[in-house]
Amino acid sequence: MNPRHKDFQSFALPTELRHQEKISVTDLRRGTKLDKFRFAAKIAYIFLVKRILTYFRSMAIVQQVLFLLTLVVATYFIWRRVSRIKSNIQLGKPSEAAGDTSQRWKNVLLVAFGQRKMFKRVIPAFLHFWIYAGFIIINLEVLEFVLDGLLGTHRLFAPFLGSFYPLLMNLFELLAVAVLVACLFFLVRRNVLKIKRFWSAEMTSWPRLDGNLILVIEITLMLAILTMNASDQILQSRDEHYTATGSLFFSSFLMPMLDGLSTSALIGVERFTWWFHIVGILGFALYVTYSKHLHIFLAFPNTYYANLEPKGQIKNMPVVTNEVKSMLGLGAVETPAGEPGRFGAKDINDLSRVNLMAAYACTECGRCTSECPANLTGKKLSPRKIMMDTRDRMEEVGESLAKGGRGLQDGKSLLGDYVSKEEINACTSCNACVEACPVLINPLEIILEMRRYVAMEESGSPAQWNAMFQNIETSFAPWKFPASDRFNWANELKSKS
Repeated sequence: MNPRHKDFQSFALPTELRHQEKISVTDLRRGTKLDKFRFAAKIAYIFLVKRILTYFRSMAIVQQVLFLLTLVVATYFIWRRVSRIKSNIQLGKPSEAAGDTSQRWKNVLLVAFGQRKMFKRVIPAFLHFWIYAGFIIINLEVLEFVLDGLLGTHRLFAPFLGSFYPLLMNLFELLAVAVLVACLFFLVRRNVLKIKRFWSAEMTSWPRLDGNLILVIEITLMLAILTMNASDQILQSRDEHYTATGSLFFSSFLMPMLDGLSTSALIGVERFTWWFHIVGILGFALYVTYSKHLHIFLAFPNTYYANLEPKGQIKNMPVVTNEVKSMLGLGAVETPAGEPGRFGAKDINDLSRVNLMAAYACTECGRCTSECPANLTGKKLSPRKIMMDTRDRMEEVGESLAKGGRGLQDGKSLLGDYVSKEEINACTSCNACVEACPVLINPLEIILEMRRYVAMEESGSPAQWNAMFQNIETSFAPWKFPASDRFNWANELKSKS
C-alpha cells in the first residue's frame, strides 16, 4: 500500500527533504574547512528536518484524536437533541399505522424518496431535486472523510476503487456545482423575487433567516469540497505521495488561483478545507434538528404514517360512536384503552403522535397556505402556521419539562395561546392543504380536533353553527323543518306535471 495511506501527515512535506541524509562521511575527511562547515550545516539541517517529521507524525496522532473527539462531541449533542424531539412527540396520544402496509411503503418510495408531489411545481421541484440528490450522494463521500479522520489516511478508497474513483469524484463535483447553483436560485427567489408564500405573516425573522442560513451553509460546504479537490490536485503534481485522482473537471477551474502558493501553503489550504467540510457536515447535522430542515429525515416516517383514508373522510370519535350506537340499539363498539375524557384537542397532548411528528416534518414551504381558499380570501387561517404553532408549543413544553418545570400545566395551551378560534373556524375542511403538502402532512386533522374541543367541551361554536347542530340533532338536517317535510319543495313540480 502507498505509505501515504499509513501516515498521511508525516509525508506532507516536500519529498526532497527526505533525501538530505545521503551524505558521505568520506567527503568530510577530504574536504576543506568550508566543506566541513557545509557538512555541519547539513547535519543540523537533517536534524531539524527529522524533528519536523517527528512533529508531523505526532501531529497526525493529535489530529486523529482531535477528530475522534469532534465526532464524539457532535454525536452526543445530536443524540441529545434527537432524544428531546422523540420525547416531545411522545407527549401525544399513541396511534397505530392501520391500513395497507404495502401502500405505506409505496408512499415512502414515491413521495418521500421519489419527490413525486414536488413536481406539481416544476421549477422549484427541479432545483430541489439537485439539492436532494446532492445531499444523498455527496454524503457517501463523508464516509471516506470519517474513515480518513479516524485512521489518519487520505483518500482511503482511491486504491480500492482504481479507475472508478476519478469517475465517482467527478460525479460528486457535478452534484456539488448543481447544489451550489440551485441554492443561489433559491436565495434569489426568497430575497430578490420575494415569492409571496415566503413572506406571509407567520414567516417572521427567524423562519426567513433559517431558510437563508441553510442555503448559505450548503453553498459554503460545496465550495469547500471544490477548493479541497483543487489544492489536492496541485499537490499530486508536486509530491508523489499524494494519491492520484486523475483530472477533476470542476475543481480544475479553481487551480489557477491556488497554483502560485507554496507546497506548505497548499497543504494548509487542503487541510483547512477538509476540516471545514467535515466539521461543517457535523454542525449541519446538529443544526438541522433545530431547523425546519428536519424534514430531510422525518419526511420518510411521516409519509409512512400518513392517513390512507380517502380525503374528506373525517375520523369519528370512538367514544361518541359507541354512545350513539348504544342509544340506537345497534350494539356498542369497543372503546380503545386509555381513551382520554376530553373531546377534541385543546393542547398537544390531545393530538396523536403522528400529528406531532408531522409538525416537526413540516418544511414551511407554504404550499398548503398558498392553496387554502380561506387564506386566499383574506381569512387569518394559514395551515402552515397551524403546524408551526404545534411545533413551537411542543418545544415550549419539552424545554419546560427538561428543566423540571410545569410542562403542560403552565397555564398555556395550543388552542387560545397559539391558535385562535377565528383561525380554526375559517377552515372549510376542503383538504386543499392536505393535497398540496409534498410530504403528506395533514393540518386539517389538527384543525378539526381543536374545533371538536370548542364545540363539544366549551360549546363555543358560532351561533349559526350551534343552530345547525341543533337542527341536525332534532330534524336530521341542517334546516329547521321536520324530516316529513323534506320533499315538500317537489309538490309544486308534481302539480305542474
